[in-house]
Amino acid sequence: MKLICVTNRLLCEEDFLHRIRRIASSGVDAILLREKDLPEAAYRQLAQQCLEICRNTATPLWLNTFVETAVQLQLPVQLPIPVLKTLSQETQHLLPAIGVSVHCPQDAALAASYGASWLIAGHVYPTACKLGLPPRGIPFIRQICETVSIPVYAIGGITADKQNTLRLAGAEGCCVMSHWMQCPNPEAEIQKWRNCH
Repeated sequence: MKLICVTNRLLCEEDFLHRIRRIASSGVDAILLREKDLPEAAYRQLAQQCLEICRNTATPLWLNTFVETAVQLQLPVQLPIPVLKTLSQETQHLLPAIGVSVHCPQDAALAASYGASWLIAGHVYPTACKLGLPPRGIPFIRQICETVSIPVYAIGGITADKQNTLRLAGAEGCCVMSHWMQCPNPEAEIQKWRNCH
């Protein structure tokens, strides 16, 4: 299973860039710089700092929502469906790759038709990030994976022991935010995920 770290600097008890350095050196398959609360100028500055760290460990860095910054830095970008729909073909061609966040099979099919390289689908399990919203569960992930031929990454309340269930449902990998932002030893945690089959 591919492991994607989704960032949230507000959850970090240590310096955020130090946490990124530790996670990047732990061998995750990509880091998605989420940081949705930042204005684009501040986000761009943070992205440049993270990119320098990720280049040192050959860890792919994915950006979130800010298309102009993704074009400028020539990095993949994760988009919600409404933003995807506003992209011109010219802008799409300027981006190295586009991931799309989806919550139903119809969104998945639409994203694939727009040329998405991958999907992030959720939330699968109960999570503190989506309090009060019922999780969509494994049948949801299976349905998304059956709808498209591009990689699907599951997100939401995922723990190491759930990886195999997600793999059997067709997921290419999983996204983890809160746990890897907050755990005392991300290096050991990520290794544990790697060893968990």
